[in-house]
Parts: sequence; C-alpha cells; structure tokens
Amino acid sequence: MSTRRLKLAGTLIGLMLAASSTAMAQNVNGCERTQVQDPPRTVFQCANGLVIEAEAASAFNIDTAAGATRPEDVDLETDAMLIEVEPGSGPFQVRTPHAIAAVRGTIYAVDVGPERTSVFVLRGHVSVSRPDGSDTVLLAAGEGADVAPGLPFAPATWSAERAAGLMSRFGQ
Repeated sequence: MSTRRLKLAGTLIGLMLAASSTAMAQNVNGCERTQVQDPPRTVFQCANGLVIEAEAASAFNIDTAAGATRPEDVDLETDAMLIEVEPGSGPFQVRTPHAIAAVRGTIYAVDVGPERTSVFVLRGHVSVSRPDGSDTVLLAAGEGADVAPGLPFAPATWSAERAAGLMSRFGQ
C-alpha cells in the first residue's frame, strides 16, 4: 500500500511540476521567447525594441492589451528582470508587491525580494512609486531605490559593486 501511495505522490508531484513549467514558459503576443544560459534566464524580444530578461526562477506575468503590438506592463512577484525600452516606443511599467517602475525609454533592472523591491537605472530615467502610485521619485542613470512597505525611499547612487552584482545576474 505504501508503494502505491509513493507512486501516486510521485505522479502528483510530476503533474504539478509540469503545470508550473508550462506557466513559466509563457508566450507573449508581439514577442519572441528565447532561453539563455550563463546565467540562466528567459529573454523576450518584443516589437518596438522592448527587451525583457527574466531570471530563470522569477515569477511574473506579462500582459499585452488587445490590439497592442507589444506588452505595456509586467507583474513581477519574485527575483529580477532587466528591461530595455527604446526611447519613443511607448510606455512600459513593472508592477511588484512593493513598487511600480514606469519608463518611457531606458534600460533598468527590477529585483523583488520578500521585504522590498529594488530598482536600478542603467540608462535613461525611471519613475518609481508605491503600488498605489504615491511617493513617486525619478531615478537617473546610475541611481537606484529600495522600496519597502512603511519605509521612506529616495534616489541613491549605487556603488559599483552593488550595480555589478545585480547586472551579473543577467550576464552583464
């Protein structure tokens, strides 16, 4: 009887893993999806020069509005993404449990942890606010912000070590 239960448990675990892998292998209208190694991540090359790189373990959902040529926003629950938006290509934002990072043309990274969301700008400008839209700050290249519930946040110049640590997660 215990062997039968083990087989059933193994089958259920296999089905759950298959379902989660399918959810992670999200197809996005207007984007070509590629798996990249070293470090492992998923890259979405989208219309109008939008590039979204997601760490392999990240949990996210990319939304494309009906009739849109590319996504305009992503919900990122865990881990990090690197975003590249061509200037003049239209709005794009990343929503996390702690913050919203919205841009018009730039390269930036968003890292979600259990207690905070960190946003770092490589090029251009990014507007960062709380999920309700309050406490908005504008980040420029080389600046970042750590947004946590109930704590103040402001633009800060990141050390080379901190910026390199985040960017190394995307092979940069």
